[in-house]
Amino acid sequence: MYFKTFGCRTNIYDTELMKQVAEGKYLIVSKEEEAEIVVVNSCTVTNSADKNLKHYLNRNRDKKIFLTGCGAHSIGEKLFEEGKVFAVFGHREKEQISNLLEREAPFIEVGELDFINSKIVTNIGDRSRAFIKIQEGCDFDCGYCIIPKVRGKARSMPEDKILEQIRILSSNGFGEFVLTGINMGSYGKDSNTSLSELLLKIFKIRGVKRVRLGSLEPSQIDEKFLSILDNPILERHLHIALQYADDRMLRIMKRRNRVKSSLALFEKLAEKGFALGTDYIVGHPGESEEIFETGFQNLQKFPLTHIHIFNYSPRDGTHSATLKQEVDGAEVKDRHKKIENLIKDKSLEFRKREREKGTPLKVLVENYKEGYYQGFDQFFNKI
Repeated sequence: MYFKTFGCRTNIYDTELMKQVAEGKYLIVSKEEEAEIVVVNSCTVTNSADKNLKHYLNRNRDKKIFLTGCGAHSIGEKLFEEGKVFAVFGHREKEQISNLLEREAPFIEVGELDFINSKIVTNIGDRSRAFIKIQEGCDFDCGYCIIPKVRGKARSMPEDKILEQIRILSSNGFGEFVLTGINMGSYGKDSNTSLSELLLKIFKIRGVKRVRLGSLEPSQIDEKFLSILDNPILERHLHIALQYADDRMLRIMKRRNRVKSSLALFEKLAEKGFALGTDYIVGHPGESEEIFETGFQNLQKFPLTHIHIFNYSPRDGTHSATLKQEVDGAEVKDRHKKIENLIKDKSLEFRKREREKGTPLKVLVENYKEGYYQGFDQFFNKI
């Protein structure tokens, strides 16, 4: 059996969980050509993600394919009816994968989106870092995003399960833990706790050398979170999703953050010595040349070191997909490159400043290749 994973860190975690459940009953191989059964943990964040999934399925028509993940909830029924997959099961059913794989007749069971994992991952392949899922779902309603419709409302993993998992993995030699989720900043809102309180407990676990956080929302970072940032176990890099740097576009996108408050937050974090990354979308409907240039000028003010730039593509089933597309492809590429070059320069300036200050780099080694040890430093730069 082979596992094919598309998409985000949460999907990576879910695949590890399914592998752990299936081990013992099935031989899991590392090459898909060796497998008779393929479990596809899919992504559906864009129309392109759906196309990539369909292309993969078409290339593997000779396999017995079980489809799960976000694509199971968005286009799973259609693919099942077309005979592209043997079976479809949703997020809720992932922990029952061993039982599902035993079924002899094709089936589709996507289930509800109100589940929370009851099992934890206690063994992870040959990695030096471990992904830890702390929550599921999202309560935001961003205009371009389909994820709340395929992951459900925000809900938190039980704190004791998270801590137990980290203790076990730490005792097994893992030193770096990457906390992940669909909307991480919402952790604890349904269980009378918070991300900052969880982190304080993780910091106390023996063997934990570094904690890295997945993407956060500016509107979810409060004073309590800011108060714990000096702990040396926390990676000196935060990824905070802006998506744009002009309030007019943020309103079109139905985002909650605004430029003035976000800039003040980033400046405060930069003063604490953090490298800062973000997400940014170019080419979204409504992005006139004037809005782009204003956004670019505002972006220059942000103390950024890393960026994920996304060229907008319509996602069926979202508000943004109903809006008129106004930016042609060539212009989108030019705008993408302009922002990319800006952040490359900012990243270089940051590293030069740290070198001038004599800041020692703390690298967690991940592998040894061609005579060199490789890993990431505390600022999330590959060394």
